Amino acid sequence: MSALIPKTFLITGVSSGLGRAFAEGALDAGHAVVGTVRNPKDAQAFAALAPGRAHPLLLDVTHLDAIADAVADAERRAGSVDVLVNNAGYGHEGVLEESSIDDLQRQFAANVFGPVAMMKAVLPGMRERRRGHIVNITSMGGFITMPGISFYCGSKFALEGISEALGKEVAPFGIHVTALAPGQFRTDWAGRSMDRTPRSIADYDAVMDPIRAARQAKSGQQPGDPARAAQALLALVDAPAPPMRLFLGDDALGLVEGKMAAMEAEIEQWRALSRSTSFAA
Repeated sequence: MSALIPKTFLITGVSSGLGRAFAEGALDAGHAVVGTVRNPKDAQAFAALAPGRAHPLLLDVTHLDAIADAVADAERRAGSVDVLVNNAGYGHEGVLEESSIDDLQRQFAANVFGPVAMMKAVLPGMRERRRGHIVNITSMGGFITMPGISFYCGSKFALEGISEALGKEVAPFGIHVTALAPGQFRTDWAGRSMDRTPRSIADYDAVMDPIRAARQAKSGQQPGDPARAAQALLALVDAPAPPMRLFLGDDALGLVEGKMAAMEAEIEQWRALSRSTSFAA
């Protein structure tokens, strides 16, 4: 067995959920972790997990102007960031017509703009060192879609596209970028962390009411184990040739494979029309 080469992880949103599991898994494996939290109480609790290796960073990733200085300060305290895990974010539930543009802006601020600002903060150092790994926590909702979470899916689709394009930009510098897309995991994502738009249009009752009720009922009973997700993350960042996209969970795999099969069938059905738009030879 090869000896562990300690890394410095920067993980956003380590107070709970997958972020906490990712941080604990990395610390248990002997790595150092800078973890973003949003209040001093959570900072104190995080530092106590592994004194000297767990470094709390008070930061709200939607405060974009604060990110560069905060990351620079963290690197002075904990060392250069080897792995950035953009985990912080939340889900917005609400049909598009009932949801506001403010809802959309808040969703993208947390799930897209904050992660991009974090990437921009670590990329100069990674590029100079010619190594590093950026892991953006997206979702199976960044590839499949479900009614009632259109803004959330849109934000995760955006982060997936940014991740894939960025990976091609920085590959020559030895930097890897992976979109890590979980299915349903046993966290508070569908519970207290979910931002829910109040219902107002009766026409959507038949679509939305059963979905909302089922999601709330399943909160705390999801099939995914956050601790096992953390082990998957460690295997991912230890891989010499990591994938651009990795789905986590049987549910994610099944839904994604179903969508890919449906896409292939639809492409074939409309192939002639797709090809009809080129100039005649």
